[in-house]
Amino acid sequence: MLEVIGAGFGRTGTFSLKAALETLGFGPCHHMLGMLEHPEEIPMWRRAAQGGPVDWEEVYRGYRSSVDWPGVRFWRDLVARYPKAKVILTVRDPQRWYDSARATIHRAAVDPAPAPTPVIRDMKTMSREVVWDGQFGGLFTDAEHAMRVFREHNEAVRREVDPERLLVFEIADGWEPLCRFLDVPVPDVPFPRSNDKDEFDSKLREHVTGAMTTTT
Repeated sequence: MLEVIGAGFGRTGTFSLKAALETLGFGPCHHMLGMLEHPEEIPMWRRAAQGGPVDWEEVYRGYRSSVDWPGVRFWRDLVARYPKAKVILTVRDPQRWYDSARATIHRAAVDPAPAPTPVIRDMKTMSREVVWDGQFGGLFTDAEHAMRVFREHNEAVRREVDPERLLVFEIADGWEPLCRFLDVPVPDVPFPRSNDKDEFDSKLREHVTGAMTTTT
């Protein structure tokens, strides 16, 4: 059962938040990158993107928290389905967010080169359906449109989520506001500062290497 719902778009520090939540005991935390290791989840998210029925208990079986896409696309469903869960909206300057997203996760998603493994192929298909065609209507390369979607999303979360359930959070804020919001002690370790592009590249290499090893 989800106890924490991340409502911030990818490239707003979601991988750092994932690491922080797991350090605080709210793991495992669902994140797009995890599907490299759990490809069985991909069809469920594709079904959700296509408007099919979704069993959220099945989707999040074994998880205590969720951040990043694909979950953030369905934040309203999750907020309603888990009324006791707290909601964290990670935020960032819109222009810096757009520049980062376009140079990293969007570029990887639209790369025309053949996917090196079936899992990566399926993940790219799912991300297009959920994020690039779904969240952004196929217009992500229109910077003004994409940033408008970003701002309107953040405004909707602020407007629709009960303020007592919601933390608007910048990764630079560190442990104090996050731990106060979740009512847990501040850990005696530095706040995680993870770059999900680097982490993605690392996990991608591990996945491809593992796939090649099992087929040789």
